[in-house]
Amino acid sequence: MWCVKLSDSERDALRALIKEQVAQVGEDEISPALEGALEALDLARWDDLPEASLPWDRVSELAGKQGIGEADVVWDLAAGMASAGRRREGPGQS
Repeated sequence: MWCVKLSDSERDALRALIKEQVAQVGEDEISPALEGALEALDLARWDDLPEASLPWDRVSELAGKQGIGEADVVWDLAAGMASAGRRREGPGQS
């Protein structure tokens, strides 16, 4: 498997090259590899999302207040937990 970072114009040029190859062999004889490459190039543009950033000081604060790990706080925030947070209770606790 190869992993490369392409600009939009490079991705478009590679897509055009693959489509030209498909045109030469014919739509009926397209290999699964070429078909997969075209699909991957179409999906690749959606992978160029900006990097996420979290307020780690707030994450650490919430983890300390709730007595849970930072990963659990991130999970809760991703699920829509209010930023004020609430203490998680384990099984058998109320």
